[in-house]
Parts: sequence; C-alpha cells; structure tokens
Amino acid sequence: MITVIGTLKGGSGKSTLTFNLGVWLAMADADVQLIDADPQGTLSDVREVRVEEGFEPSIKVSGRESLNAESLSEHAESLIDVGTSDMDALRTAIGLCDRVVVPVPPSQADIWSTQRFIQLVKSVERDQPADIVGFINRGDTHHAVRETDETAAALVSLPDIRFLKPRLSQRTVFRRSFSEGLAVFELDPRGKGAKEFYSLAAVLYPHVLS
Repeated sequence: MITVIGTLKGGSGKSTLTFNLGVWLAMADADVQLIDADPQGTLSDVREVRVEEGFEPSIKVSGRESLNAESLSEHAESLIDVGTSDMDALRTAIGLCDRVVVPVPPSQADIWSTQRFIQLVKSVERDQPADIVGFINRGDTHHAVRETDETAAALVSLPDIRFLKPRLSQRTVFRRSFSEGLAVFELDPRGKGAKEFYSLAAVLYPHVLS
C-alpha cells in the first residue's frame, strides 16, 4: 500500500507520524520504505540520527527520485512524506498513492486548510479517486479545552474525507523521541503517547495485525 502523509500547512506533524509508522511497520516485519519528498528533509535527518545511534530496526528512507511506479512497486508498504514546497512532487505522490492521510491540528485554520487540501487531491488526475482519511494530531490534553473536540466535529462533517477516531495529543514525548531518532513507543513504551499511536496504527494498518 502506498500512503501519502500530507497537508497544505507546515507544522502539522507529518514527518513525525511518517517516521513513527515506518519504525512500527519495520518492527512488524513489513517490507516498508519511506520516501522523503519534502525539501526540508526532516525525515532524512531523523533517519541519520537513528543510524548514528545504532537503533534497530533500521529504516529505509529514499528521496524524491523514488516517486515513480516502478520504485514504489518494489515494496509492500510505502510511506511518502511530502509538503507544498514542492508542488510537483506532491501532485506526483498523490497520483501514485492508494490513500492520503491528513494530520489535522485543532484549529479552524487547519479545517480550512484541510478543505483546500482535499480539493487539491481531487484535482489530481487518477484512474480511481484516492482514499482520503484525516485524524486529529497535536490535540489538547486538557479536557477543559474544547477546540480539539470542535475541530474533530468539523472534520467529521467535511465531504470526501474519512474521519479516524484515534487522535494524537500534543505531548513532549513525540518531539523528544523524534529528536533522538526513536519512535515514541521506543522511548516510552508504556506512556500515553505510545498508547495513542498504537490505536492510530491499528486503524491505519489492520492487515498488518491480522
């Protein structure tokens, strides 16, 4: 399966999600490659940290040159991290993928951005429409803050995108683990961040668990 992790806005956490999913799939013995098609190169940077520290399993990160049908067909699972700073790469990735996963931070601005991103995905010529799924990323941890639930409710109501209930919260452990070249569940296996990630991964990759 070819999965694009994408949004129109920076700072949505797509590189962190791509990295964590890649490590998790590698641990599950899935044949997985990650493609860093974002000129910022964050995914490549964290992979270098992981290699330098000698963490296992290792993960394969390819560059923009792997955005073609032949390279993508060589692996059972491909995860593509791509941003709007390279619109050609973004459109190419959307044209080749099976689905687009959209991390949506809790704000009205991100709902508007998601609406525009959905239209962009739909504008790319494909044989079949892409499966677009969205979830709340970097949600508030304090129950008194309602913006996360309000954003989730708005996301449910958007057409042409399937809402995923599992959400990832704004937790320091995600930033800390990423900077150290570790997945969140490697740094803190019993923490809340790991539990949230497992719930999301199970929904995105049920076939890996069966």
